[in-house]
Amino acid sequence: MNAENFATWLQRQGYRTVRTPSSFWFEAGPRVLQAIPYHWVIEPDEAELSALLRSQGAAALRYSTPVDAPWGKLSYHVVCERPYTLEALPRQARQNVQRGLEYVSVEPISLERLATEGWRLRAETLARQGRSEAEQPQWWRRVCRSAEGLPGFEAWGAIHEGELVAAFLGFECEGCYLLPYEQSATAHLEHRVNNAIFYCVIARVLQRPEVSSVFFCLQSLDAPCSVDQFKFRMGFTAKPVRQRVVLHSWLRPVVNVSGELLHRQLAKHAAHRPAVAKGAGLLHFYLEGRRPAAEQEWPDTLADRRNELLAQLSASMSLGKAVTP
Repeated sequence: MNAENFATWLQRQGYRTVRTPSSFWFEAGPRVLQAIPYHWVIEPDEAELSALLRSQGAAALRYSTPVDAPWGKLSYHVVCERPYTLEALPRQARQNVQRGLEYVSVEPISLERLATEGWRLRAETLARQGRSEAEQPQWWRRVCRSAEGLPGFEAWGAIHEGELVAAFLGFECEGCYLLPYEQSATAHLEHRVNNAIFYCVIARVLQRPEVSSVFFCLQSLDAPCSVDQFKFRMGFTAKPVRQRVVLHSWLRPVVNVSGELLHRQLAKHAAHRPAVAKGAGLLHFYLEGRRPAAEQEWPDTLADRRNELLAQLSASMSLGKAVTP
């Protein structure tokens, strides 16, 4: 149940992956490499990054690095750690979990069931997000079936009268449990099926002695922080990190001079065009990551920790660790 299995899963889907001293990487978009597994927080040196850009013909790299690192946009991971109990959740969340568990049972399901019955849930989830054209049934089946036989992967379902109404794809990796895909049926949301499956899966995997945390996602490149509010109500927290975007040397002179204008132009055309929105977000993270932390646009989820984190960064700089680019 290690990171190599995660890379193999992506390879089976047709993604190009590569291993470097600090991490695995996969081509998340045209000529854009993302470090994986997503929860890793790494500190590759500049020689490694330059060699990776050159050898893979990549235009950009994206990875998470410690909050006191010298480069990168102030950002966060959405995580949950032990202890995780129903009593610790806000009152409304507790009530929603209890209501959901009166309606569904939550149990492991086969990856094949997720591949077939899960597409309807996936399609409805994408429709609610305004991304109906982003994924296709054959792609979804490949995602699920590529996990068959790989240690660490499993599927969970919320079942109502024999019908799959919500589902997770999970992956256990070196003490952390990742949730790459979550989906649910729109008609059953009023019965709080998402609350039920979230609570049950998280509570059960955190009871495993080898699992100490659950990782849900990185801060999105292009969605507002508000998209993570449901996870926070369900007991997740924002773990501060930096997200660093590194551009190829031939791109930097252009972006450093005209980056703000280019970002504004991309942002104008981002609506209903996911690839353009991701490109605009990638550029925004790059530009922000070059600024001093105090001058950056901070995520709303870290606003109440701003003074604490700036003090931490100041202490790191006094020790000679962080130098703002």
